[in-house]
Amino acid sequence: MKRILILNYEFPPLGGGGGVATRQLAIGFLRMGYHVDCVTSSFEGLKSFEVVDGIHVHRVRVIGRKELPTATMSSLLSFPFLAYRKSAELCKLHRYEFINTHFALPTGPLGVWMSKRFGIKNILSLHGGDIYDPTKRFSPHRKWYFRSVVRWVLRQSDVVTAQSSNTAGGVKKYYDDTKEIALIPLAYESFPFSPKTREELGLRNDVFYTVSVGRLVPRKGFDFLIRSLAKIPDERVQALIVGSGPEGDRLHELAESLGISDRVHIISGATDERKFQYLSVADVFVLSSVHEGFGIVVQEAMQVGLPIIATNEGGQVDFVKEGQNGFLITHGKDDELVDALSRMREDAEARKFFSEQNLETIKRFDLDRISREHLNLL
Repeated sequence: MKRILILNYEFPPLGGGGGVATRQLAIGFLRMGYHVDCVTSSFEGLKSFEVVDGIHVHRVRVIGRKELPTATMSSLLSFPFLAYRKSAELCKLHRYEFINTHFALPTGPLGVWMSKRFGIKNILSLHGGDIYDPTKRFSPHRKWYFRSVVRWVLRQSDVVTAQSSNTAGGVKKYYDDTKEIALIPLAYESFPFSPKTREELGLRNDVFYTVSVGRLVPRKGFDFLIRSLAKIPDERVQALIVGSGPEGDRLHELAESLGISDRVHIISGATDERKFQYLSVADVFVLSSVHEGFGIVVQEAMQVGLPIIATNEGGQVDFVKEGQNGFLITHGKDDELVDALSRMREDAEARKFFSEQNLETIKRFDLDRISREHLNLL
């Protein structure tokens, strides 16, 4: 059986969207008849080896990881070195058709080392934050030493893919304007769930609900959403925010200070099932992020046919088009978000049209097709 080696410092349940996307792609490779090994970071309570959805997952200890959702700098920097032995062991034991390395940093150097040592072609998959994240002080594009490593990884990789034109543009702007990059979006498979009614979820039928999903961190811009909501003087316009994170208390305090604590509902600890139940009963999805490398949460909203309001900085602009399946706004401009919410609320026909468009748009991210696109690069 043909084999593929996937390298990523995060794999579910560790991390966020990049790990989820890696698992999806691995499942796609499995469907095409490949055996898939994945080397990733370990964490307390996780097995050093297990088979997950058919994927052979090998976990190595890293330094200083403190929680499942987010990595520390020490865990990032230690991964390529501490994962070297296990990766080399697998490359000696098996013949791989290719290596698929996820994230230029921190995983990128490991992929290059394995590729060069064992003569295996390497596909580098970029996810956005490994190239450019305006919200992080240590974003690779801001530090010369990270820039030099990323530039080296890009040049040493046989094939480079980006999940969005925003990420590809970041490569051209900050690292290497000559590198050829294949633009392949993240695959998406519909999540099966049992719908609930608003009453079953404790929600009102006479309220216009926005819904947003994500970690409660500054980059997600939930404070922008709450400030904008406060400018709509109607208690029948309310926000559902599904997520957990360090900003939770501050967001509660902000809503209270603006006098809208009864209109902002932060739902922490929700399962994927419950998340989709909330998505399916809302009226509009709002992506308020400062920046997104891609926007898997937008795909999730499209699965249930929600119209979209999204900020105009990031990978989501590849598939959220102004006036076609939603509205685009500028992060931090409260009046733009207020206007977009008002238009959505008042125009039921537009909501219906956007909903139909998004149910079609989500079909573009078919897992089998996107898996084949990767294989066709070699």
